[in-house]
Amino acid sequence: MNVREMKASDWDEVSKIYAEGVSTGFATFEQNIPNFEDWDAAHLQQCRLIAEEDGKVLGWAALSPVSSRCVYGGVGEVSVYIASNSRGKGIGRSLLEQLILESEKAGLWTIQSGIFPENQASIELHKKVGFRFIGKRERIGKTNDGVWKDNLLFEKRSKTIGA
Repeated sequence: MNVREMKASDWDEVSKIYAEGVSTGFATFEQNIPNFEDWDAAHLQQCRLIAEEDGKVLGWAALSPVSSRCVYGGVGEVSVYIASNSRGKGIGRSLLEQLILESEKAGLWTIQSGIFPENQASIELHKKVGFRFIGKRERIGKTNDGVWKDNLLFEKRSKTIGA
């Protein structure tokens, strides 16, 4: 397995994995997969990664800005999705570890994740790579079927920037 920079040409496979995550009902509030142009505009240009093996994309990770305000320019929101047939094999850990390194190279001082309480695999993954639980946002958003969901907030601070 290899972790490398995501390219626009990876979008077809990346979007399929994203759709698998959406279908679980506990990965994101999003219900529709955007086209590449919209996804591209919503994510930082750096810190976009895929894990692949034998030319097949197994998972992806990327960062989006948490705010347009310049004071939060060093804070990114994590997205990490693993193909359903590749979960539980350490791919998420490899992606997040590389994402942490890339975020520091890019000058980010904090990366954060909002995780549904039901998503225990993601919670454990984030803890394993050094994220800490900082709070729970109760009923922060509603799913398309009208269910209010809590979101657990985890963060990873840079050891060298903003410490």
